[in-house]
Amino acid sequence: MIQQDKDNYKEELEHSINYLENLGYQNIKADIEGFESPKSFLKKGSNIVITPDIVAEKEGRKYLFDLSLKSVKPKLLKSKWLFLNTLSQIKSYRFRLITKRGHYKFSDEITSAINLDTVRIIKL
Repeated sequence: MIQQDKDNYKEELEHSINYLENLGYQNIKADIEGFESPKSFLKKGSNIVITPDIVAEKEGRKYLFDLSLKSVKPKLLKSKWLFLNTLSQIKSYRFRLITKRGHYKFSDEITSAINLDTVRIIKL
């Protein structure tokens, strides 16, 4: 989810965090009040900051999660997902997308458009 959409989808982010806690994820960091913020990355040559929505650990592995919800700026969302996927491959992390009913088709189309068919999409 991009920064402009964070206020609109705050409830979905909280629901996703609760879901991950119930699955046994630990050391959860989220880009929301009440949680430690995950590490942010600055795009070189611009002032765009990329922060994963949720970072968690399970069984010694680090997972990067991003909410996949309809956005007004899908191009920015695509570049964020490509960056997070590349980062996860370099650092041996796992990258997952979390979506909910009504947003799955959008998520599937975006991942197909940028060839991220290997990324798992978690349906809530």
